[in-house]
Amino acid sequence: MSQIDRVKLEDSWKAALHDEFEQPYMQQLGAFLRQEKAAGKVIYPPGPLIFNALNSTPLNHVRVVILGQDPYHGAGQAHGLCFSVQPGVAPPPSLQNIFKELKRDLNLDVPRHGYLQHWADQGVLMLNTSLTVEQGMAGSHAKRGWQRLTDRIIEVVSESRSNVVFMLWGAHAQSKAKLIDPTKHLLLKSVHPSPLSAHRGFVGNGHFSRANQFLKQQGLAPIDWKLPAEV
Repeated sequence: MSQIDRVKLEDSWKAALHDEFEQPYMQQLGAFLRQEKAAGKVIYPPGPLIFNALNSTPLNHVRVVILGQDPYHGAGQAHGLCFSVQPGVAPPPSLQNIFKELKRDLNLDVPRHGYLQHWADQGVLMLNTSLTVEQGMAGSHAKRGWQRLTDRIIEVVSESRSNVVFMLWGAHAQSKAKLIDPTKHLLLKSVHPSPLSAHRGFVGNGHFSRANQFLKQQGLAPIDWKLPAEV
């Protein structure tokens, strides 16, 4: 059985990433995760949700890419979409600032939850550059190989799609700009929505309205950024 056959992955991504999953670093990453779990370590998100961003947003549906860095490392938070938390979990500070900008930019009411699946279902690829983390240990899996895979995912979107909006928030996300063809796509850059930096220009960046304006100019449907009141 090949490495990619061990994971539940949406068909378009499975085809695009098949060769990548056969690389030695992915074999090593899979072995590392199995060893960590066997040692009793708690890994987030749960195994079936590690590739939720890809499974929620097929490659040929991608219209917007939001890049995060690390999954949330607290209990019950991460479910495989960057910045999003599971239903019933209070929105973390960065997500609260995203909601502040949505209110300012599009006058959308701040929701009572932080479950962003509605965006992913519409073609917003919500990709963390590391797809797993150990409980309570931010960045613990960042150098285990995930970033090589997620760099390839960004390249695949850039190569195979046109007129995608890439939202690059903070220095880490902006370092991925080199993987994206700026003649085919719109790159929106600002500081990160973290409380440490959001006041320096995240709130006020207008990215959500700018993304929709660009999509409409290309004859594409805009994103409905308004989240359901309840989940």
